[in-house]
Amino acid sequence: MDILVLNGSPRPQGDTAKMVAVFRDSAERAGHTVTVINVCRINVRGCLACEYCHGKGQGACAQRDDMQMIYEKLRETDMLVLASPIYYHNISGQLKCVIDRFYAALYPTAPARLKKAAMFLASGDADMDVGARFSYEGDFLGYLGLEDGGLFTNHDEDVLDKIAAMAAAL
Repeated sequence: MDILVLNGSPRPQGDTAKMVAVFRDSAERAGHTVTVINVCRINVRGCLACEYCHGKGQGACAQRDDMQMIYEKLRETDMLVLASPIYYHNISGQLKCVIDRFYAALYPTAPARLKKAAMFLASGDADMDVGARFSYEGDFLGYLGLEDGGLFTNHDEDVLDKIAAMAAAL
């Protein structure tokens, strides 16, 4: 299985990064290919709402930035993992910007290979992730119809063990 992890945390040693590292190690040991993109380290501009992608662009975004790399990976991905710290009850702005740009590649349907999604969230306080959960459940599981690989937070008991077990069972 080819897995794309979009890490929306600017902290290379934070809780989000720890969850991503455990997932990657376990999934790779199970024979999967894992690509991690740290979206805070690349240049992705916000969606312009120009509708080029659904007109002349025929699914291609008018903007040329590092999102092109993510679009290419999305076409080759069987599973998408969204990982982020919680900022104001939602994912980080950097990851939100990337997800907004999914409009060109995932509307009205996901690429044929993309079948599964999971989400890793980290926050200082428990139960502060209502916006992130709403987006994951509504947009990725509901609208796109992706299979739920699980939503994990740093407040879950034994979260790193649970993430490792999920990755190993893929």
